[in-house]
Amino acid sequence: MVTYELKKAPGVPLYEALYRCIRGDILSGKLKPGEKLPSKRALAQNLEVSKITVETAYNQLLSEGYLRSEEKVGYFVETVERPAVPAAEPKAAASGTEQSWLLDLTANGTEQFPFSVWMKLQREVMLDYGQALLLPLPNRGVTELRQAIAGHLADFRGMRVDPENILIGAGTDFLYNLLMQLLGREKVYAVEEPGYGKIRKIYAAGGVTCVSAPMDELGVMPGRLQNADILHFSPSHHFPTGLVTPVSRRMELLDWAGDSRWIIEDDYDSEFRFDAHPMPAMQALDGNGRVIYMNTFSKSIAPSIRISYMVLPPALMAEFQSRLGFYSCTVPSFEQYTLARFLSRGYFEKHINRMRKLYKSRRNLVISFLNRCPFADRLTILEQDAGLHFLLKVDTLLTDAELTARLARAGIRVQALSEFYHDSPEDQKCLVINYSGVREEALEQALDTVREIM
Repeated sequence: MVTYELKKAPGVPLYEALYRCIRGDILSGKLKPGEKLPSKRALAQNLEVSKITVETAYNQLLSEGYLRSEEKVGYFVETVERPAVPAAEPKAAASGTEQSWLLDLTANGTEQFPFSVWMKLQREVMLDYGQALLLPLPNRGVTELRQAIAGHLADFRGMRVDPENILIGAGTDFLYNLLMQLLGREKVYAVEEPGYGKIRKIYAAGGVTCVSAPMDELGVMPGRLQNADILHFSPSHHFPTGLVTPVSRRMELLDWAGDSRWIIEDDYDSEFRFDAHPMPAMQALDGNGRVIYMNTFSKSIAPSIRISYMVLPPALMAEFQSRLGFYSCTVPSFEQYTLARFLSRGYFEKHINRMRKLYKSRRNLVISFLNRCPFADRLTILEQDAGLHFLLKVDTLLTDAELTARLARAGIRVQALSEFYHDSPEDQKCLVINYSGVREEALEQALDTVREIM
């Protein structure tokens, strides 16, 4: 029986390690075409891993054409054209852009993706729709997915949304560009300061004037919006500060919008709140039709699920259809129908509940390690029980750049809060800790390293 010594590595799940081992044996010729592999149960027992680990590795090899399966018979090696030299893992580029980190506190967790459910739904979609999957799509997205999203928003975000006002797109980047065309490139767009830098870059690349929206302890300050026409912000969980904008400030911002300005509510991280249910969306408070709601499934399901959506006020959707209705939907129907069933049958809710428990446990683990470490008296944890990151205040004489550089040399990738300021990037002595991808064994080793630095 094939056997491997699977070792956990930072950022590499066991199923991926097994997948790489089997793929390497196929490419090297150690496993011959037509050779039968052990059953999932037998290999799992031999390697002392879970059956789902083996199943996930086999499914990945099946999808890439390295294996074929015969029902009730087993898995067999496919004929694969091998490279001239044995396959090897690519080495990091000289620039260090592909460095392997001991601990990456900027990465998102992707484990526990419900592969079996997703694959079952995909098979159903293929059988139910067949050739219809090849037909042109409605430019707003398939009806089934828009209805499923509307139901989800009603149940979990307190929003009453007409599916006809939902627009599906392949990632929020695409939707931002649509909004610039719809709202006007001559308008002034305000983004949070500090904030997620990519949003500002997208607006700048789109040719619009982009200004900073200063924040205090309640969120964006309406009186400091510098004659902006449009505000783009995240009231439910701001990145990177983690701030949740209270209702009082939300109402002030709705007053600011009045009947001539627009608010883009970016709700990307709202599902992960641990101390209570997510706060109702700002769109649900809007009685004037001035809030554009945006969200994505990239964070809640997986980064590669490039399905995002926005809810336009009815008048704005009518204008979109009139002026920009020629745009085609950018998400394949196959993925849309699969996601629609994932939402409408309750699988998304189960997945989110499972991930909340996992991430809460992981957050508590990281905080426990920090509280117990020898230099805990020099650390202050700042959080609001929401989202997948928190801030860590560090009592140090080092500048932010010096601190992050020393940590990077030790194999720990982390960003300082000051990196998210555009206008005044002063040292904050504060690190942004994204804990969703952390592994306990890497954390222990990393803390030993940090002890030396501190």
